[in-house]
Amino acid sequence: MERVDIAIIGTGPAGVSAAITAKVRNKSVLLIGSRELSEKMSKAHQILNYPGLPEVSGADLVAGYKKQLAGLGIEVTEKRVNAVYAMGDYFGIQASGEILEASTVILAAGIVMGKPFPGENKLLGSGVSYCATCDAQFFRGKEVAVIGYGREAEQEADYLAEIVGKVHYFPMGKEEPQLSDAVEVVHERPKAITGTQTVSALETDAGSHPVDGVFILRDAIAPSQLVPGLATEENHVKVNLQMETNLPGLFACGDITGKPYQYIKAAGQGNVAALSAAEYLDKKKREI
Repeated sequence: MERVDIAIIGTGPAGVSAAITAKVRNKSVLLIGSRELSEKMSKAHQILNYPGLPEVSGADLVAGYKKQLAGLGIEVTEKRVNAVYAMGDYFGIQASGEILEASTVILAAGIVMGKPFPGENKLLGSGVSYCATCDAQFFRGKEVAVIGYGREAEQEADYLAEIVGKVHYFPMGKEEPQLSDAVEVVHERPKAITGTQTVSALETDAGSHPVDGVFILRDAIAPSQLVPGLATEENHVKVNLQMETNLPGLFACGDITGKPYQYIKAAGQGNVAALSAAEYLDKKKREI
């Protein structure tokens, strides 16, 4: 895939708004997220403060988003983003086992609810992973735990079972997981990840499971873990009024930047972030 002008991570109101504005500003766009856009919004019974659309349902608003994206020729790339790296004059986006490139990036992935597990940050890269496709090869013949938050996590657990020695799957949702017979489902709640230099066990509310690695497959990754060097505060990305982060060329908008968690605020910030990214790119061109 060729390097794009603006990569947008997230397909909620902020990401969709950013993609529309970027396209209108004649920039090449890579929109990464779910083709169903925002599940949270689609379940909203009524949205009362969206200008011009009084008492619109979330499902109708999502349908409108899809229609507008299609009309502009903006496709959604369904990949799980595991990391974003500032590479100087561009960004490398690690997504589902491949590296995508963009001159600028807009983070619009929403907020990650809940705190990291004790030991998660300490052992990240030393047995803790957020990407089965990326890291499965390092655990050939070994025993791993998967903390899964959805159907995509189940698919990655099945893939892991083809590579590693044994997979223990800990479902975090209420639905019964659909997994191959090679994966052992454990209905216990993870509490902590332990180990000194590397992972040695996953602790749960019912005991301890000795493992060589723990794959935490959430729908979204905390921004401080997603982008090395990114300035955050209380799990939110720090931005100014132009939606600029502390990293040149990296912008953020929507719930990921903090309260209020409202659709109209997210859409407005998405517009600002895209305008700022377009201005940043235009300025770079003038400097050449």
